[in-house]
Amino acid sequence: MTLLMTVLGIVVFVLGLLFSIAWHELGHLSTAKMFGVRVPQYMVGFGPTLFSRRKGETEYGIKAIPFGGYIRMIGMFPPGDDGAVRARSTSPFRSMIEDAREAAFEELRPGDEKRLFYTRKPWQRVIVMFAGPFMNLVLAVVVFMGVLMGFGINTQTTTVSTVSDCVISQNENRDSCRAGDPASPAKAAGLQPGDRITAFDGEPIADWAVLQDRIRDTTGPAGLTVERGGETVALRANLVENRLVKYDDQGRVVQGEYVTAGFLGFSPATGVVQQSFGQSVDRMGDMISSGVQALIALPSKIPALWDATFGDAEREPDSPMGVVGAARVGGEVFNLDIPPQQQVATMLFLVAGFNLSLFLFNMLPLLPLDGGHIAGALWESVRRHAARLFRRPDPGPFDVAKLMPVAYVVAGIFICFTLLVLMADLVNPVRIS
Repeated sequence: MTLLMTVLGIVVFVLGLLFSIAWHELGHLSTAKMFGVRVPQYMVGFGPTLFSRRKGETEYGIKAIPFGGYIRMIGMFPPGDDGAVRARSTSPFRSMIEDAREAAFEELRPGDEKRLFYTRKPWQRVIVMFAGPFMNLVLAVVVFMGVLMGFGINTQTTTVSTVSDCVISQNENRDSCRAGDPASPAKAAGLQPGDRITAFDGEPIADWAVLQDRIRDTTGPAGLTVERGGETVALRANLVENRLVKYDDQGRVVQGEYVTAGFLGFSPATGVVQQSFGQSVDRMGDMISSGVQALIALPSKIPALWDATFGDAEREPDSPMGVVGAARVGGEVFNLDIPPQQQVATMLFLVAGFNLSLFLFNMLPLLPLDGGHIAGALWESVRRHAARLFRRPDPGPFDVAKLMPVAYVVAGIFICFTLLVLMADLVNPVRIS
């Protein structure tokens, strides 16, 4: 059964991956057609074609390697300065440029002269290239919000899990009480495991983060209202100052840092809690912010990833993970000892996270990513507006093809990084169980 569920989890993730890729390319396809660009091919995957069918002027198909996809648009790059597509040069850099031009015009047919991508206005090209990543962002937001509001997430609640016997500074790194340690305010007030705190000093409380902030901001007497066995019980506690771990703006522990704050002395229970629309929006914003920070920090994680792959180091939980690693995690999800609905929610979260990563990654202003083409179109718009402002001749379309040598370098770096992540995912994978 374990093997079957693992295979099922991998298959479900791969299907989600394929849908995400197809959804991304659909954004490019629909906007390209909307602006009159001819699109000969729409493909999900790379390598040999497994299935294809032509509808109208576009061939739709699925290829064997599900690690990406593409649409082929006519005239992605402008001709050379003389208006022609030159033959290959003996210069390797010139060959890269002219090969790109040749590929952009290889399926040119009579009547296509006004349907070339590079002839569209810069703002139209920006929309076409942005539409793909935007579709991933839309899918990520819809799935995240649906899971948060529909299924809920495992989070800390205002229900009491355990009550501390005494006051211990958290920077002392000990769990047991010593002679002379004062009783914790929660213990002295009669708080019990299973109590659900519904109000603090007369203010209704339904969220653990809000309750935690109120407790930390309070020293001295405070009233607690709890639900216990179906009854409402009023308690009185005398909160004290204590050295506690520090949290950042997103509620994560800041390792090695402590603050002096109010202390009650209990641990919250965790449970699956449906989020309100406002809470879901806040969490979605935190996820996007965390994704941006993770993308910025990606180069700094390469040494640890190398050590985890070729050395004896442990794989860090927030280590970069590729498609193979994510598929492996997908296989683990359906073997987790959690209710089936939470397995489904976790899988949806995984697919949504993949889409959010696709959006952020593709927005990098580097060729051959979509962000590189967007940057080229924006630069062209700036040049043309400046020329009109200073009454100079129109400089014409920005020749993105001249950046192809840089694109090959960037692609080479991405391929090397992808291979490193692939090796890490095979020999020292990230596990969620």
